This record gives sequence, structure tokens and C-alpha cells, in this order.
Amino acid sequence: MDTENPSAPPCAESRNAGKNHPCAGGLTHDNARHTTRFTVIGNHLAQHRELSLLAIGLGVHIQSLPKGARVDIKSLTARFPEGATRIAAALRELESHGYLRRERSRIPGGRIVTRTVSCNQPGRHDGRAASADHARGSRPVATDHAHDTAAPAKPKKRTPRRPLPAVPRPGYPAPALLQAAADLLAGLRRNDPRLLLSACDTAHLAPGVAAWLERDVTPDAVRQALTADLPPEGVRRPAALLAHRLTALLPPPPPFRGPAAPPSAAPHRMRNCDGCDRGIRSPEPGARCRDCREQSAPTAL
Repeated sequence: MDTENPSAPPCAESRNAGKNHPCAGGLTHDNARHTTRFTVIGNHLAQHRELSLLAIGLGVHIQSLPKGARVDIKSLTARFPEGATRIAAALRELESHGYLRRERSRIPGGRIVTRTVSCNQPGRHDGRAASADHARGSRPVATDHAHDTAAPAKPKKRTPRRPLPAVPRPGYPAPALLQAAADLLAGLRRNDPRLLLSACDTAHLAPGVAAWLERDVTPDAVRQALTADLPPEGVRRPAALLAHRLTALLPPPPPFRGPAAPPSAAPHRMRNCDGCDRGIRSPEPGARCRDCREQSAPTAL
């Protein structure tokens, strides 16, 4: 048999100076020859000086798996107590040192899969050369394993959201009026949690509410018009619904009020009648009341 055992000493040594004495420290082996269920692992992996212990153990485990076994992070996390973060880091170590490589290929049907290849000797990428070595009876080499995993789904392009409908504008957008409108919109969620609005939607709808308030509509009336009879199946986009109601239900302006009538003339001051001394209103002193004027009028013949 031409397979070398790198762990065997180059020649027999005499048992002197207590070098191989059972009481001496160090490792001893109690080995039995495997005839079934074994994997040949190179010492370059088992004794690698740069790989972590987790990466070495994971590399040995992967080389022992049959073709088609799952070696993705989720499957390895379910198999071992180490978490996904540590296992992912160990896989990256093995990949950086050539013990793993990932190849993307398209299979019949157009689906793209990622094939993970486990290499028992880093740098040997030609599987046909490895098969020829086996045929010549050279040192057995663990067969590379390939594992198909579904390619990550491409991110779907989101359809841009349609802009909100336009809303009425107040004739005089005073800051206090717009703030009152924004406060009213922010409080709608207390009437119905489905009417929770973003700051952007509130800024868009506030001029529409201000136009209602400008038309002498009370805040309670505006709130009732916006929240009454909401669809029972749900509100898909509350800002769009409110924008529609602000426009479709906009009340007419209040009735026109003409200029105020001029104030009436001030009443005449109180004076005493010059005939009976009764109190009367007169613009000038010396005036008489109506009775006195009738008595003094000449009698017709």
C-alpha cells in the first residue's frame, strides 16, 4: 500500500530516557483501522495555523458530508449549537483559504443556483484530474461536494406611489390658521386609528382644512365630515381619502355681508316744555310739547 501516514514516526526509536514512558506528558494514540464510514482529511486542514478551531471543525464536517448535502448557514445553524454569525464567519475563513468556493450557474428552466464546492486540497479546481489520480491508485482524495441553493431573489421594483389629490387652498393662509388645521388632522387618529397620518401627508392636507375653517365651518364640523361613514373593510390610503373629502364636500362660502349701516343720529337731549314744564326731547330750548302746541293753535271759525 503506497499511502503515507504523516503521523507515523520516520523510524522506530529506542525506548530510552523515558521519552515514550507512559508517565511522560504529551499525547498518545489508541488507533484502530477504519474500514467503513471514514473520511481522509489532510493535516494541512486539521493542523492549519491560521484557521480558527471552529473553521477547522466545520471544514472537516463539510468534507465528510455526501454529495448533495445542505451546507447553507441555516442548515448548519440547525445542526450545531454555534449561532449563525459564528458559522458564517467560519465559512468565510474556509473560503478565503481555498477550502470552499461558490459558483453561480444557470440550470435548465432559467433558474440561477449557487453551487458550494468543498475542496480537500486548496488549489485543485479540476475534478477530472482528481478522478485520474484515483484511477492511478494514488493517495485517496475526498471528492468535492456540490450543493445547489436557490439564488437570492432579485429585489422587486416598487411601483411609485401616486401623488395625493390636490386640496382646496385658503384665501388667506395665515400661519395660525394652518397650524389649527394641522392640529385637527393630527387628532383624527383619536376618532379612528386608521387615520394616522405622516408629517408629509399632514402638510399636504392642512391647506384644505384651512379652507374649510376659513368658511366659518367649526373644527367639530370638519372633523365629522372627514371621519363619518368610513369604509368598514379598511382604509388603504387615509391621506387620499381625506384629500377627496376635503375637495368633494367643500361647503360654499358664507353669505355675503354688506357694509354695516351707519349709526343712527344721537337722540335730542331732554328739555322742559315751555308751556307745561313737561319733559320732552327737543333740539333747542323753549320748545313746547304737542299738547301745548295744539292748545295754542288758533281755532278755525
